[in-house]
Amino acid sequence: MKILITGSNGQLGNEMQLLARENPQHEWLFTDVEELDITDAEAVDAFVQTNAVDGIVNCAAYTAVDKAEDNEVFCNVLNNEAPGFLAQSIERRGGWMVQISTDYVFDGTNHTPYTEDEPTCPNSVYGRTKLAGEKSVMAYCSKVMIVRTAWLYSTFGNNFVKTMLRLGREKESLGVIFDQVGTPTYARDLAMAIMTAINKGIVPGIYHFSNEGVTSWYDFTKAIHRIAGITTCHVRPLHTSEYPTAASRPHYSVLDKTKIKQTYGIEVPYWEDSLRECLSRI
Repeated sequence: MKILITGSNGQLGNEMQLLARENPQHEWLFTDVEELDITDAEAVDAFVQTNAVDGIVNCAAYTAVDKAEDNEVFCNVLNNEAPGFLAQSIERRGGWMVQISTDYVFDGTNHTPYTEDEPTCPNSVYGRTKLAGEKSVMAYCSKVMIVRTAWLYSTFGNNFVKTMLRLGREKESLGVIFDQVGTPTYARDLAMAIMTAINKGIVPGIYHFSNEGVTSWYDFTKAIHRIAGITTCHVRPLHTSEYPTAASRPHYSVLDKTKIKQTYGIEVPYWEDSLRECLSRI
């Protein structure tokens, strides 16, 4: 198959590039905004048709959650309209699409892991535009796989793990929120799950993927520092109210991964095991 990966310079896009080398049975096309502006419907359609693309993995998104609150128009273009353009173009080719979504489509008031069929209720611009993007791709493409993920980190780009490593080495003390609970996701594990789905054949629908287990941002930070051998920084727990942000965050965003595990036969690693692997690579 000829497969287009958009947003290839991001965390997930970079991991897909690494895995593509291990999957030479497919022909891979990697683009970021310099090569293909996915907010340009005509450019998208020309690229997909000219290159005879069979499938698309859309890793591109506006992910600056707080900035999105003051930038709703562009956030909607990138997270909602652009995926719709991709979906329309690949549908004309009779192909498939993988769209990456987020735990932010939920309001975080649950106390048990979210399944794919639970009611969505985003309470941020980011969450609303990502949910709109889910609906757009499903409306335009008959063979689309939506993968909601959470707390993404990797060896690439800027992310929470790298920030906590840096702050842990720079500061004597650090306050981190303890009353927001979820599961970190190593982007390489997510990329491997997507690759498995591609190779086994895309089964349309909404899926959840994160690593296994549950933690808070505070406990996540403590684990990062412990594994990295950072002992000089005192990490103290903060309430969400002590660290105000422009966008509201879900207090509980643990995702139930039963569906993706059963559909594709995927074994999901425990979050701390994946964190160790990522830190060894960093």
